[in-house]
Amino acid sequence: MKYEAATVEEYISQVPEERQEVLQKLRNLIKENLPKGFEEGINYNMIGYYVPHSKYPEGYHCNPKLPLPFMNLASQKNSINLYHSGIYAKKELYDWFVAEYPKYSKRKLDMGKSCIRFKKLDDIPYELIAELCTKMTVDEWISIYESAVKKK
Repeated sequence: MKYEAATVEEYISQVPEERQEVLQKLRNLIKENLPKGFEEGINYNMIGYYVPHSKYPEGYHCNPKLPLPFMNLASQKNSINLYHSGIYAKKELYDWFVAEYPKYSKRKLDMGKSCIRFKKLDDIPYELIAELCTKMTVDEWISIYESAVKKK
């Protein structure tokens, strides 16, 4: 589902009622655990956590007018999705998350390259997501991002 929202609060108010509390809980958890320097806002029609232009003026190489994205939360048709660019860009982080996931959830991990899909809202591994949020600083993300972009 695509939501047109100018603020995070507006986005959350538009999703189905049974998902609002979950999104708010995930939002609070992310804000409490992300290292300093990331900002929250609407990015790509989702709740986004990104490196602001004040920290990284170059912005996102695909569209420099946009800040450098890092994480996103979205309510999709069949799931709530968490997108984490660090998992995609750093194999050690991906491997850690995949290994830890079964310790926090009895459900099979439903994951793409950077997308973690939660179809059962009663079994979201909040503690694991909180820990994931602490695993990469803004400076580390910028360094990884720049290394990847320069390789292209």
